[in-house]
Amino acid sequence: MLLVSPEQNKGACRRAFLIALATAALIFIPFIIWDKGYFFFYGDFNVQQIPFYKLAHEAVRSGDLFWNWYTDLGANFIGSYSFYLLGSPFFWLTLPFPTEFVPHLIGPLLILKHACAAATGTLYFKRFVAPRSYAVFGGLLYAFSGFAVYNIFFNHFHEAIIFFPLLLVGLEELMVNNRRGVFALAVAINAFVNYWFFIGEVVFVLIYFAFRAASPDWHMTWKRFFWTAFESVVGLLLAMALFLPSVLAILGNPRTGASETLNGWNFWLYWHNQLYPAIVSSAFFPPDLPSRPNLFPDRGAKWASLSAWLPFISMSGVIAYVQSKRDWLRRILLFCLVAALVPGLNSMFILFNSSYYARWFYMPILLMALATVQALRSRSIDLERGIRWTFIFTAGVTIILGLTPTLQSDGSVKFCLAKYPDRFAATVAIALLGLGALWLIVRRLRGTPKLFMRAMTAACCFVSVVYSITFIAMGKTHSDNTDFIRDTALDGRYQLELPDDTFARSDIYKGMDNLGMYWHLPNIQAFHSIIPVSTMEFYPKVGVKRDVSSKPETQYYQLRPLLSVRWLFISENSEDQDVMPGYELHSTQLGYNVYENQYFIPMGFTFDYYITVRDLEQIPEDDRAAVLLRALVLKDEAAARHNDLLERMPQSYYSNLGEDEYYTDCENRRATAGYSFEIDNRGFTSKINLPRENLVFYSVPYDEGWSATVNGVPAEIEKVDLGFMAVRAPAGDNTIRFTYTTPGLYPGLAVSAGALLILIVYLLLYKKYGGAKGPDQPYSAHSDFDRLDGKEQEPPAEWLENDQRGEPDGDGPLTPPAEWFDEPQPPTGSDGGPKEEPK
Repeated sequence: MLLVSPEQNKGACRRAFLIALATAALIFIPFIIWDKGYFFFYGDFNVQQIPFYKLAHEAVRSGDLFWNWYTDLGANFIGSYSFYLLGSPFFWLTLPFPTEFVPHLIGPLLILKHACAAATGTLYFKRFVAPRSYAVFGGLLYAFSGFAVYNIFFNHFHEAIIFFPLLLVGLEELMVNNRRGVFALAVAINAFVNYWFFIGEVVFVLIYFAFRAASPDWHMTWKRFFWTAFESVVGLLLAMALFLPSVLAILGNPRTGASETLNGWNFWLYWHNQLYPAIVSSAFFPPDLPSRPNLFPDRGAKWASLSAWLPFISMSGVIAYVQSKRDWLRRILLFCLVAALVPGLNSMFILFNSSYYARWFYMPILLMALATVQALRSRSIDLERGIRWTFIFTAGVTIILGLTPTLQSDGSVKFCLAKYPDRFAATVAIALLGLGALWLIVRRLRGTPKLFMRAMTAACCFVSVVYSITFIAMGKTHSDNTDFIRDTALDGRYQLELPDDTFARSDIYKGMDNLGMYWHLPNIQAFHSIIPVSTMEFYPKVGVKRDVSSKPETQYYQLRPLLSVRWLFISENSEDQDVMPGYELHSTQLGYNVYENQYFIPMGFTFDYYITVRDLEQIPEDDRAAVLLRALVLKDEAAARHNDLLERMPQSYYSNLGEDEYYTDCENRRATAGYSFEIDNRGFTSKINLPRENLVFYSVPYDEGWSATVNGVPAEIEKVDLGFMAVRAPAGDNTIRFTYTTPGLYPGLAVSAGALLILIVYLLLYKKYGGAKGPDQPYSAHSDFDRLDGKEQEPPAEWLENDQRGEPDGDGPLTPPAEWFDEPQPPTGSDGGPKEEPK
């Protein structure tokens, strides 16, 4: 086996980091200057990534780590934000800065993320290739792949791109060098950073392990298998402090249920015929915008992160490698291709969910980049053939999409199947011109490794800058007005003035998504995927769609007082000002007319009647919101417990649900409301004077983490109205305290502490009693890449000693002679056939 000395690749990660840092700076700094110190994009980036960072930053700095009042109707803070940012070290880098400065950091953090991705990718590649210029090139391909640039839109996806290579590095260290603990730490880091991506990474690492185990240099034994499994478990347990509460928070979420899994023919065939060519073409063309698929506009996979393009070089190296080799890397790449084209296999990376996502593509992209750098460095691989096939496919798709006629409704004929022809032209130009430049560089410079790799690296960086800027610029054309985001959404937080005499929610009519979160207002309009399951159960029962956002239509105006909505914001420019009954103009601020709900009901009130869940389901959907102002919805067993307090609502009360009756119902509920409701970092305290014993209702989402006391005595919390909470309180003056503790947080912390102790003991015992080969052994390149005459061999001592043999590449240590990069032909016998090895 060819041992790659640490000296051969010394400084490779640092070099990749700096080159990627400079490249990313060229991409993002012009936009930061254009946006006056901010980086704005469009869609989810503007309305989720920025306000989420800002909200979480303020919450962590203020110690508000348990229940968050500014996410939908309220949410488990750790459970809702661990997917987005809580496990990210890049988020924690922002904590020393003031909250109002955090939006300025989003752009610089993206620059840093691309640089870190290049460094971790290079860390993996340098195990297999030397000299370092090849490993660095692979790191740049990985960091600026189409997947990485596409997912600027989903800023938090970059953490998975950055830390995934550490899993493979740790596994290689354990299996090849018998270095203990590295894999366990890599598992812990990935599970902690993002639990959802970690699920897909586990699947991919199992696939990698299965194919890689056949390689001779792994020396697979049952003992090694056991220790690999052991470190996997310990690593996962190390991450339980965040992993456990995160997983518990999504249990029961409709988007993760069995009803959403693939079955039948949908397991084997995609339901959109354009999706097949879109998947294959994603490796040959720069990415489309997430919400605006262009090359295959009817593929039905918006926001799917569908891109596997390697900048500049495209599939040239991968095709050349796959055509020339018969090793584990080829087998994994072919398996990934099949998995991408079979819905059931594709979905195993997302727990077999029926929604199409390609958010696991960054993992095969890492191996595609490895195959590419191997194709570049090995003369036994026909790289030019790979370029030709890549060009043929790219040109063929271009011709088909560009010249196919379509008959329009007015009788005219349109040529070009792409939805946006100008963007199609830009995408095709980048892909084809890149291949043309690659052909010239390979034909003219491959014989001089020093100039060849410098030219390849420069071309890769140039194309990365050009296509990334093009991608971002196209996205910004679909953005909300950036002046509005800067001057109204961000600055409005510190300019808005509303009475704060009591807790109240707001409603923003047809406003920018999550504008209330920007303004730090509890509000009922929210664009957030991970909220309490109880909220997702409540809304559909009253006719409100709840998938990734909460946007109750104004026709359900009765929901507003039930949810303690006091303020309604309507843009001054909107023609619709009188959208719901019972509101009066309070003020005009930030370009919005602010209306006050004259029938606002403070948090914490009571009812005289109840209905059962079955009763509610028999009411027409459009009338249910109105009925909720008259009666409390109880499950059958809860109704049996509290029928001494509440009377089952008479049948006559199910009618007469008009506007006048609405006013009366609001007045009746407001008359029973408490006189104080205060929120804090652990929950809320309510004070209420009751004329008789009753159930006190709070429109706070029910969650297992809540506990309650009434006048200091523990009380049972009832789940009412399908998703909210109520507690029984006696007649007279009551102080009701609700305290929230994140489910799984403290058990998770205990498990993590125990796992850390186990890991320390494990490493100490191994150091004392383990094998002779420790972590200080040099990296081992994998034998399938560098075998001579079927036997493992070491490089010449002259090369390792940096002698003058071999050709310098101007990039650190000397380049070894060409024969050390190429696979020689097997030895032949006297008859010209293959020479048999003695058994």
